[in-house]
Amino acid sequence: MAARHREFRTGCSLGLQHQFQAGDRVETCSHCIGTVVRVDCDEVGTFVVVRLDILPGEFEYDPYDLEILQ
Repeated sequence: MAARHREFRTGCSLGLQHQFQAGDRVETCSHCIGTVVRVDCDEVGTFVVVRLDILPGEFEYDPYDLEILQ
């Protein structure tokens, strides 16, 4: 008998959504500094859109790859 793997999705993580807000200054896992543009979620989960100080454009990050600067 083969085992079935079921994927359970509970939606966006509310804790992660409230951790970051637009305007927060953050540092990425690669030590780049930027500003949070928005926090959004899709079928995969929550992501944070950041505008980095050193590069033009906006980039998506996993919330676990960002740290809020004090």
